[in-house]
This record gives sequence, structure tokens and C-alpha cells, in this order.
Amino acid sequence: MIVLLMGVSGSGKTTVGKLLASNLGWKFEDADGFHSPANITKMSQGTPLTDEDRLPWLANMASAIRDWLNHSENVILACSALKQRYRDQLLIDQQVKLVYLRGSFELILSRMQQRGSHYMKPDMLRSQFEALQEPQDAITVDITPPPADLASEIERRLFGRAV
Repeated sequence: MIVLLMGVSGSGKTTVGKLLASNLGWKFEDADGFHSPANITKMSQGTPLTDEDRLPWLANMASAIRDWLNHSENVILACSALKQRYRDQLLIDQQVKLVYLRGSFELILSRMQQRGSHYMKPDMLRSQFEALQEPQDAITVDITPPPADLASEIERRLFGRAV
């Protein structure tokens, strides 16, 4: 199974994803690792990516998902996947499950202002919320509780119980 853990930057995808992967004994991957150096530079300079910028990034992740499925690997993939058309490119099999980490702009902004060296700057958060198309077909989790509680909730929602 592949769990696509989505949400805006600062919603806890990496923190919760690593906890969930550890709890399950699964592999964790961050979508940031699939960006080109040019995309990372662009975002570091405070410039949001265009849909065209994201095409190779999405193709790289879709290819990785196919590989993981072909090798029967269980993976948590932390990825913003803000728009439905992006998710459509990644949800390529019934074994890919979508989990949406939902939180308010104010909560996420306060968290982003507290974290250190990440290329996504807090002032870019507004553009993420503007681009976000909330999924209708996801397990949706409110990010207010602590990360360990979120990981347990996701396990319960995926498997009917905490694993």
C-alpha cells in the first residue's frame, strides 16, 4: 500500500508521515526529494511553482509509486498534492490511499514561523491555500492534536484500528 499524505506546507506531512512509517515499519518518502534543483531554487526565492514546473515532479513521483507497487513496497509519501489534477496523476491504483491533513491558515502559519531552514517560506503559505482544492475522496484528519495522535488516528482510519 502507498499512503499519499497530503496538505499545504506546514501541515505536518513530514513529521506525521515519519511517525506513521515508523509505527507501521514502512518506508517514508518526501515529495520534496522529487523536485528538480531549479524548482527548489525557485521556491527558495519565494516564487510559487507553476503547473508546468510541477509536471516532471509529478511524473517522477508517479513512476516511483508504480515501482513501489510493482515491488510490493509499503510507503508513506508526504506530498502537498494541492490540486485534484495532481492527485489524479498520483492515485494510479486502488492500493494508493489518500490522507489529507487539514488545518487552518492561522495554525499552520504559526507552526511555519517556528520552524527553521525549510525552502518553503511562511509568506508563500497564502498561495498554497489559494491553490488548495480540498479532496472529497480522502481520509481527512484535523491537524490540531499532537503528531503522535494524528499518526494513531490515521492508522485507525486506514486499518480499522491503531496498528
